[in-house]
Amino acid sequence: MPDPSAVAVHADLREESLELERLVGRLSEADWARPTPAPGWTVAHQIAHLHWTDRAALLSLTDTPGFARLTETALAAPDAFVDEGAQEGAALPPGELLERWRTTRTALDAALAAASPDTRFPWFGPPMKAASMASARLMETWAHGQDVADALGVRRTPTARLRHVARIGVRARDYAFAVRGLPAPAAEFRVELRSPDGAELWSYGPEDAAQQVTGPALDFCLLVTQRAHRSDVAVRATGPDADRWLDIAQAFAGPAGPGRAPGDAR
Repeated sequence: MPDPSAVAVHADLREESLELERLVGRLSEADWARPTPAPGWTVAHQIAHLHWTDRAALLSLTDTPGFARLTETALAAPDAFVDEGAQEGAALPPGELLERWRTTRTALDAALAAASPDTRFPWFGPPMKAASMASARLMETWAHGQDVADALGVRRTPTARLRHVARIGVRARDYAFAVRGLPAPAAEFRVELRSPDGAELWSYGPEDAAQQVTGPALDFCLLVTQRAHRSDVAVRATGPDADRWLDIAQAFAGPAGPGRAPGDAR
C-alpha cells in the first residue's frame, strides 16, 4: 500500500507544477524573454532549469547509468552546468520548451508513483527516497515559480503546499551553517510558522528550546529559498544562534547564494 504522506507530496508537486504552467502557458514570446531576479536568467531560463532538473530526477529514478553520465558531465563543469542547462533550454521556442517540460513532468510523476518507498535514489547530494525527491522538486518548482511571478509582476496566492518547503528549510539548518564553514548549533531550535490560511501553526523542534523562530510560513519559505531579504519578511528570531541562522538560511543544496537585496518586490 502506498505511503499516504508520499502520495500527498506527489499530488502537491503535480499541482505546484500545474500552477506554474498555467502562469506561463499563455505568455507572449516577449514575456518569455523578460528578465527575472536571477541575474542573466529570463522566464525561459527558469522553466528550462526546472525541465533540466526534473529530467535529472527522472533519470535518477529510472536510469541509474544515465544519471551517472549526467553527474559526470556536471562535475566536469561544476560552476557552469546549471547555467548551461538553462541556456540550452531557453534557446528553444517557448511552445517547444513548455511541451518538453510537461512531458518530462508527466514521466517523473509516474516514476515517483512507481518507486519503492524505501529505496534511496542517487542525487547530486546525498541519495534520497522518492518522497524526499518529490519534496525537493516541489521546493525548487515553487522557488523558481516565484522568480517567474516576480518578473511578471504577479502576486501568487500561497497554499498549504508550502508545508513541504518549510520542512526542508528547517531540516537544512545545519547545512546552511556547514556550507559557509560555520559550526552548526548544538541545540535544536523551535520553529513556529503560521499557515497561509491562518488556521494552523506548523511547529518543529522542542517547545522549550531556547532558540526560537516564528512568523508566517510564506515569509519563512521566501527567506529559506532566498527569494526575499530578511529585512523584508516578518520572521523573528529569539536567541543569537537563531538570529544568525536567519541571516544565512537556505533550503537548497549547493554553494551559498547571494539572495535578494533588501526592498526587492515580491
